[in-house]
This record gives sequence, C-alpha cells and structure tokens, in this order.
Amino acid sequence: MPDDDLFGPPPEAERPATGQPLAERLRPQSLGDIVGQNHLLGEQGSLTGMLQRHSLASLILWGPPGVGKTTIARLLAAQADLQFRQISAVFSGVADLKKVFEEAVRQRRAGRATLLFVDEIHRFNRAQQDAFLPVVEAGTIVLVGATTENPSFALNGALLSRCQVFVLRRLDDAAMILLLARAEAEMGRELPLTPGAQATLRAMADGDGRALLNMAEQLFALPPDTMLDEDALGLLLSRRAALYDRDREEHYNLISALHKSMRGSDADAALYWLARMLAGGEDPRYIARRITRFASEDIGLADPQALPQTLAAWEAYERLGSPEGEICIAQAVLYLATAPKSNAAYKALGAANRAAKETGSLMPPMHILNAPTKLMKNLGYGAGYEYDHEAEDGFSGQNYFPDGMGRPDFYRPVERGFEREIVKRLAYWAKLREEKA
Repeated sequence: MPDDDLFGPPPEAERPATGQPLAERLRPQSLGDIVGQNHLLGEQGSLTGMLQRHSLASLILWGPPGVGKTTIARLLAAQADLQFRQISAVFSGVADLKKVFEEAVRQRRAGRATLLFVDEIHRFNRAQQDAFLPVVEAGTIVLVGATTENPSFALNGALLSRCQVFVLRRLDDAAMILLLARAEAEMGRELPLTPGAQATLRAMADGDGRALLNMAEQLFALPPDTMLDEDALGLLLSRRAALYDRDREEHYNLISALHKSMRGSDADAALYWLARMLAGGEDPRYIARRITRFASEDIGLADPQALPQTLAAWEAYERLGSPEGEICIAQAVLYLATAPKSNAAYKALGAANRAAKETGSLMPPMHILNAPTKLMKNLGYGAGYEYDHEAEDGFSGQNYFPDGMGRPDFYRPVERGFEREIVKRLAYWAKLREEKA
C-alpha cells in the first residue's frame, strides 16, 4: 500500500470495515477532507481551478511521505470522472506500461478517459519515462506521477515539459491536530496522552500523516486507564527518522542551509543545521570538507585563522571519531559563523581564472624568468630583474604581468577583520608603484 496518503473522515456509508488500519479507515472520500494542502485544494487552489475549468492536465505531485499524493490522485480521477489506474515504478516495467496504455486506448474508444497514477515515478529510468511521452501528448492518459524527489533532477526534461508540477507541503502542527481529532472521533475516545505528550507525538511524526495515525493506533490499543506523559511516550514509541537522503536533494538542502547560516553570521541557526545533518546520518567528514571550503570562500583573509581552525577540527575528528569528534566540528562551525566575512579571495580567483582563459599563453615578462643556462642569459632571460629585498621599502614596483597586458585588479579586500589591514598595505604598495613608474 502506498505510504504517502493523508486521511480524513469518509462518509459513514462509505467508511471501510473497522478491521482495517486506522489510517485506511480515515482515508478521505473528497478533496475537501484533505488537510494541509490548501494552496492546491482550497477555494483558490491550483488543482481546484483545474477541476472547475474541466481542464485536468498531466501533473507531478512532489512532496514528502504522508501528505496525500496517492489520495489526491484517486479523488482527482473520481471528481473528473476518469478511469483510475495505479502502478508503482518500483514493481513495474515497460511491459506493464504497455498493457496499461493498450487498456487506456480501449477505454478511450469506449468514451472513458484514464487517469494513470504512477507512484514513485522517479524510480523509472529515462527509457521508461520516455514511454509516457506519446500517450501523454496524444491525450490517451492523464498522467499523475508522485515523487518524493526533486523532479528537476529525478525526471527527464521531455516528460517534465508535458506535465505541471505541484508541490505538496509537509503537514504543519494545525493539520496534525486535526488528524488526531478525527482519529479520536473515529475511535470514540481521546488519546491517552497528556497535552505535552500530544505535542511530542506530533513532533515524532515529523509532518507525516500516515506515520501519525499509525502511532495513534498503537496508543488506542493501550488499556483504557493509561495516561502517558512525554517520557513514557518516548519509551513506548520510536521517533520517526528525519527525512534525509545523503545522496539526494535533502542532503543538498541542508548543507546549503548550513553554509548560508554561517555566511549570515547566525551561529545558532548554523548549529541547528549541523545537528540536523548529523541526526540524519551525514558523514561528519563531508561536513568538515564543506566548512573548510567555506573558510576560504566566505571568510578568506578577513580572518586568516578560519582555515586553520577548520583543518584542526577535521584532524581532531579523524583522531576522536564520533560522537566525541563532532564537538570539534561544532566549534569550527561556531568560529566560522562568528568570524568577519569576505568573499574577496573567492571573487579574485574567479576573475583571475577568466583573465587566464582570455589571455591564452602570454609569456611572463623576461625580467622575471630564470636563466639557468648561458644561452638563456644571452637571450635576455632575467635581465633587469630587481631583487625586492634590496630595494627601498622592500618593494621594487616592477611589473609581473605579461608584456602588453594591462594591470588587472583581481583582489579587492573588504574593510572587515584582518582584510582592513591588507587594504592599507595594498594602497601603500599602489602608491609606491605609481611613484616608481
């Protein structure tokens, strides 16, 4: 059974048998019963407008587990009077698709259109996804695909161009409260939880409606005189693992959040995203590598100690391992978040890279070339070179760029942290260079 439905109270006449799981008994029988997706299903919702215009198009439902993707597809088919067919990309191949398409053609000839719901559509490879193109384009089926992965990465461009993407949101606390109220009404009694334990239960579900109802069903099975507080609830039920795929979008979302929190000098937010990544099972070495990059990209010479701090934290983690070594990474994250910021080094390298590509293979000026042989010396290699240590102020002011190339201005330090001192040095050397020229 798909694990991404969101459930509400079906009408009494259509309510499934009580022997079914609680989540199944609370499966919505109308789009209005679905909670938490008002941006799609409310009066001004995108899907509501489609149905009102009788223009239901092929679409992709993108969202986390337990927010109603499967249920929405079923109810869209019912409201649009379409034949509903469902397959899972985990268990189906091209041969299965071909059978579904052939049946859809027969249904179309009989005057009935087909809505094909494909669960986990991102599991299909490119060739399998391409199989949908002709039948979607011809209107043989209305395709509704469900995915927990970012469609931009998980689906090919040709299929995406033929579908509209709708984003389903994880359930907020208000939606979870409503689901629990429906569960209590279905069971005819309240959950055996203190108010604090109810809040803990909602947090344990982490926005997943099905997970919430499954846990609630376990609680309803307890003796009637039971009453659990937060600690007792934690001992009875396991917290749902936080969504975190170390090689998928959530991985990149959280490292981006950590990076930008440090850049924004928000130490508390940076610690939170660090903790989220560690709780999700991220390799601390990956975090250490990324914050080492941050030290040069976003701090640079504004605080020359930033890079040694991250390298020291990385080395300390290698020696201590988890969980002891994680505090070393946390210390480095705090250092980076509270350090003065500058991306001058990052921008300077980018500008230098562009200049290197544009200027090709220009030779260095002759006076800064070594002359290890007599021939090279006779050709002028090294002629006229001024040794800076022997120059007044230890600065010769010679040109070190290729002959004929204008002097660029790559590195522009900011007036923050240690780079404030570098600004003064560069200005002083520029003045000397101008005088010597």
